[in-house]
Amino acid sequence: MDVTRKRLLFRARHMGTNENDIFFGNFAEATLPSLSGEQLERFEKLLEVSDPDLFLWVTGAKPVPAAYDNDIMHMLRSFTLASARR
Repeated sequence: MDVTRKRLLFRARHMGTNENDIFFGNFAEATLPSLSGEQLERFEKLLEVSDPDLFLWVTGAKPVPAAYDNDIMHMLRSFTLASARR
């Protein structure tokens, strides 16, 4: 795994709230190796958003703002939902 992906994986696992550490950390571990450069940039932008907002967006409790409503957010929400069903 390259340096950028390792850094993003670390950030995803250490976001601040336990729930987001699990959501984002598990997602990052499963998907980072296959993401394109552009997708990595979008994922990194998500990691800059406050934890409470991210939690509400990922769980569907609050709509995702247009600036963050992209393929990575859709992948993250699908991944999280599928994980919750297991």
